[in-house]
Amino acid sequence: MTALLELRELGVAYGQTPVIHKIDLIVERGGITALLGANGAGKTTVLRAICNMRVRNSGAILFGDRRIETWQTEDIVRLGIAHVPDGRGTFVHLSVEENLVLGAYTRRDRTAVAQDFERIYSYFPRLKERAQQQAGTLSGGEQQMLAIARALMLRPKLLLLDEPSFGLAPLVVQEIFRILRQINEEENVSMLLVEQNASLALALATHVYLLETGRVVMDGPASIVSDNAAVRRAYLGY
Repeated sequence: MTALLELRELGVAYGQTPVIHKIDLIVERGGITALLGANGAGKTTVLRAICNMRVRNSGAILFGDRRIETWQTEDIVRLGIAHVPDGRGTFVHLSVEENLVLGAYTRRDRTAVAQDFERIYSYFPRLKERAQQQAGTLSGGEQQMLAIARALMLRPKLLLLDEPSFGLAPLVVQEIFRILRQINEEENVSMLLVEQNASLALALATHVYLLETGRVVMDGPASIVSDNAAVRRAYLGY
């Protein structure tokens, strides 16, 4: 496997306050990498740094063979990196279909975009049933599905997912994670997953990084990390 995304000694600061301290991280092409840690560890900041969203970075961010740490956010999106933020970020006053159209705003292949609606609806049939419904009237789980579906309309190579399980019922979470695995397997979309539900993340991911106060304190294959006694006590409760 080869690296699709690589962070090399990434440092991030808000103003003069450093929050990420020279971390190294790799997302393999076609793989799923999870970034675990407590609230305030800096997980969301890492995703924002990759997209160059109002943070001050040092170090290098490579996507394929390109260094992108100084690129504008829109150019990073055009390169094939889609970000599903925490809080879902749907346009609540627009319909489901209109949200999906906005997800493809950087694309020029309009015929393929039209065809992609059926592809997306095959993953999320509930969204097809609600295509003309205002996004703000959807349930929390449906809004999370819409946020992921909108990101997929970009046809991304890499999907950045920030707490996709947050605030959702367990059965809905299981369905969303099943769909994420299906997307990874069928479309070879790489994923970097930030998730506080460690058991879910460890079950989905192939590789895991553990972040504490802005520093990577452990990483390795998910199966090995999940067997670590300290990780089990701190994140899995046994």
